[in-house]
Amino acid sequence: MGEESRLAAVVALAQGMAAAHGSRDAWRAAARGACRALGGSFAALSVWERELGRLRVLVNVGELAEGEEEFPEDESYPVHQFAEITEFLHERWAGGGEPDAWVETAEGPSAGGAGYRHQRVAALRRRGRGCCVVAPIVLHGRAWGELYVARPAGAPVFGRDDADFATVLAAVVAAGLAQTERLEEVRRLAYTDSLTGLANRRAVDARLDEAVERHRRDGAVVSLVVCDLNGLKRVNDTLGHAVGDRLLERFGTVLSLCGAMLPGALAARLGGDEFCLLAVGPPADEVVKAADEVCRRAVELGIGDGVACGVASTGDPVGPVHSARRLFRLADAAQYRAKAEHAAHPVVAGREGPGDPVVRLADEPSRAADGERRRFRGRHSP
Repeated sequence: MGEESRLAAVVALAQGMAAAHGSRDAWRAAARGACRALGGSFAALSVWERELGRLRVLVNVGELAEGEEEFPEDESYPVHQFAEITEFLHERWAGGGEPDAWVETAEGPSAGGAGYRHQRVAALRRRGRGCCVVAPIVLHGRAWGELYVARPAGAPVFGRDDADFATVLAAVVAAGLAQTERLEEVRRLAYTDSLTGLANRRAVDARLDEAVERHRRDGAVVSLVVCDLNGLKRVNDTLGHAVGDRLLERFGTVLSLCGAMLPGALAARLGGDEFCLLAVGPPADEVVKAADEVCRRAVELGIGDGVACGVASTGDPVGPVHSARRLFRLADAAQYRAKAEHAAHPVVAGREGPGDPVVRLADEPSRAADGERRRFRGRHSP
């Protein structure tokens, strides 16, 4: 490959990673770009999990051998079997050298390469590959993992110039991974409540829209629990805002623990003293059970005055739910009634038969002078 072609391959790799949406797309783009750039038939990206002492394969691309998957659930190898990432990288790099790539072949160590781990040679033979080039990836000044590109048996063997080029590609991959990490952190912060670490209102709005669309499409049960933490103002006024913040954090933990009773549920702080649980799939009764546990544990916090919980589920007789707004109004109306009645247990929309007062309250037009009804906030406002 000529110099211009290699430059074009580097640019294509960088652009592919920049266009990726999330880590998995970035891993795939890295492996595919490196595979094309080096004229390989197969490529993999692995991460070094120090705490577990293993290299874990994140993605495989190209011509997969039997048993290989694009995104393997648990394909990993003990580092002591492929110890170059510690011995070769740390010993040589720490001594002032560069974290250079190396070449290995199915016949054994190649000329001028590191090639001293027989496990890679055995793996090449077992999978019908003739040679590979392995490039350490260094991220934030530390060994992060490996980029691995192979060719089939009978194809030209990688040379020293290929190894040097693989070192360049690994640096480009490292830069792309760092950018992906930064973008994911920005996304995480945008959808996370800074005090409790739970999801925020923006995350709930996005997930609830998706959930209701799934309900409309295939009938999935969507349930929403809205909680109002009682007594927060009193705690702030008498004990101080620092104690109030601790109450919010502790209740956030309670909500998260109870939410774990519902597989895949989203626990969130909507703002101020309002929280919610969003569940897709579990039956309504299971959601009510989790909400009841929230009420019980909130009382046990010792500060504050418990919590008012309202539940709305498409699994209950609440009428058609064609929008996120209506489900939110139902849960909010149930929570409003729970608060007005100082209920020790959740109020559930639709469980009092025809003319259910919560459903009626949710579906009434809102009026500025209506003393029985509070305004709905955010984009769910009428």
